[in-house]
Amino acid sequence: MSDLLRLFNPLEILARQRGYLFPWVPVCLAIGIGLYFALPVEPAGGAYAVLGLSVLVLLAAAHWLGEGWRPMFLAILLVLAGVMVAGLRAHMVKAPVLDFRYYGPVQGRIVKIDRSISDKLRLTLDNVVLERMDPSRTPAKLRVALHGKGDFIAYEPSQTVILTAHMSPPNGPVEPGGFDFQRKAWFDGLGAVGYTRTPVLLLERAEASKAGLFIHRLRMRISAGIQNMLGGDAGAFAAAIMTGDRSGMRRQVLDELRASNLAHLLAISGLHMGLLTAFVFGALRYGLALIPVINLRWPIKKIAAGLSLLAAAAYLLLSGGNIATERAFVMVAVMLVAVMLGRRALTLRAVALAAVIVLVRRPEALTGPGFQMSFAATTALVAVFGMLRHWDGSSVPAPLRPVLTVMLSSFVEGMATAPVAAAHFNQIAHYGLLANVLTVPLMGVLVMPAAVLAAFLYPLGLSWIGLGTMRWGILWILGVAKWVAGLEGALSHVVTPAPAVLPLIAFGGLLLFLWRGPMRFAGVAVMLAGFFLWSQTQRPALLISQSGGLVGLVGDQGRALSKPRGDGFAARNWLENDGEGPMPQTQAFARAGFTGAKGTRRFVIGGQAGVHLFGKGAGERLAAECVSGRWIVTTAKYDGQGGCHMFDANALKQTGAVAIYADAEGPRVVTAKEMAGERLWNSPMRRGGVKPRPTGQMDQ
Repeated sequence: MSDLLRLFNPLEILARQRGYLFPWVPVCLAIGIGLYFALPVEPAGGAYAVLGLSVLVLLAAAHWLGEGWRPMFLAILLVLAGVMVAGLRAHMVKAPVLDFRYYGPVQGRIVKIDRSISDKLRLTLDNVVLERMDPSRTPAKLRVALHGKGDFIAYEPSQTVILTAHMSPPNGPVEPGGFDFQRKAWFDGLGAVGYTRTPVLLLERAEASKAGLFIHRLRMRISAGIQNMLGGDAGAFAAAIMTGDRSGMRRQVLDELRASNLAHLLAISGLHMGLLTAFVFGALRYGLALIPVINLRWPIKKIAAGLSLLAAAAYLLLSGGNIATERAFVMVAVMLVAVMLGRRALTLRAVALAAVIVLVRRPEALTGPGFQMSFAATTALVAVFGMLRHWDGSSVPAPLRPVLTVMLSSFVEGMATAPVAAAHFNQIAHYGLLANVLTVPLMGVLVMPAAVLAAFLYPLGLSWIGLGTMRWGILWILGVAKWVAGLEGALSHVVTPAPAVLPLIAFGGLLLFLWRGPMRFAGVAVMLAGFFLWSQTQRPALLISQSGGLVGLVGDQGRALSKPRGDGFAARNWLENDGEGPMPQTQAFARAGFTGAKGTRRFVIGGQAGVHLFGKGAGERLAAECVSGRWIVTTAKYDGQGGCHMFDANALKQTGAVAIYADAEGPRVVTAKEMAGERLWNSPMRRGGVKPRPTGQMDQ
């Protein structure tokens, strides 16, 4: 009996993990950050004072109570620190947010140039000036999409431009619990988003002395040169992986890469940074080893690591320095510094240290797919190959060992990232392993080394040698993507899971890979619980957009939409979250579910009648439609009385998007405002309550 008690004694359990606990540091930090983002209200200043005092108390307790209890107290301390780090970051990026719709002149300096999901050019501006607006209330940054027919200037960072634009505050989720663009915009510093259909005029040229402008011009010049030299899709792919410029990529090619699970080859992230630095490190180390005077007197391994770090930093600058590339650079830098310090590079400790750095710098990254997929793949690969470190592989013929290594790497990476990709992008590439096995080795042994060769030969005007070599590898990759994407059943779509699903799956995987001893296999049960919860996901029977301009009703054929056009972003997201995949809005509009003429669309939910009123004259029809028990959704404002359940413009302005579930007890209403809570990033929406404005008793 005493042996059994010792087996389950927390102090004994932690004692057996001694030496293996550091990888749990970022896990505890992440739990705290996740708790901060899950809070229903923004913590007040006093709450942070209490947290700070608690951290001090825990530090003292960990010191006084000895080593046995220390890991437990430090874990709690790290969770509290995660909450504080996320809260501090949220307040540090605080900036004015536009709280009304604005149409008029806009002046600003270009700080970023990219493209929207609809492939429209977008400009992010700072030093913003809006007509008749107090500078203290003017957004520090805004983003405007260019919907005009042509561009009259070549856009560059640091240019000051003027334009006439429609601007509005960042929108909340398109459905309760959905992706929160307001939160992302808050941490990106965006106080307004919008579009223009008129020309953009240059007010002041960019300062040629700016380092950022020099790098941007160099990137664009290199990108244009690569695309001109290679041409077509191969040139666009090469430019994307070398400079981060995806402007030449065709939509069809992007779709094929996603359907074959090869889109990660296009993004400059951990794979590219790792392949590039590995090639540079290997070339330098073995090159220096051939020079006896250096090999015998200098630590060539450490020198190679230092120079590889410089190459990684140059790649970071050349690729545009986006967040994914920055995260990859941090991971690679930690490992190269470990080599320079004489430590093993590929360890779970190194991965954990990189994760801590990223989370402390940008705690909001935790909620994004980039961070989750990068560290899921890296942790799984390091853990699995760490387990196989002592396997000699003599049972496998020598020529097959590299093939087996690539297959195992692709399988482990695919299994680790598949749940994250499915949860965020609602799709599973069934032949992704096949596609990766056929392409990733070529990316490592041909494409990236040729890219490095092209970069070294560029000053001599001989970059065509490396680029020409790259072309054959890229054509193979694009060919595989097209073939795999065309296979029957290559892609399937899944429903968006409940918020608790991914944390459960992630914690189960971490328990399996990081814990030592038989208890690690409990992680499998935790992951299975997450997948089971995913399979039980219930989608709303009715969805209402924040504008009131679109309603989606679940029927036998899937979700039917009340309009063939309008609120297209909400329509696309609703259908993808249902697990239906992208489809034309007109196709969902043609489904059975709604009846009635244009402007008056009738439906039934939970046995109760409803109507969607929109367009001209919608307000005039409200009084007649508002009868007892009827559900009304409208873009108009209603100030009358009646017994209906009213979702008009006034109510939806307070609640945001609305979801209605057809439970056995009756329709259940959930609003986006309820789910998002009262936080810093949605404070302009604070109009009072979070419930829709009923004219009669609402069934909640």
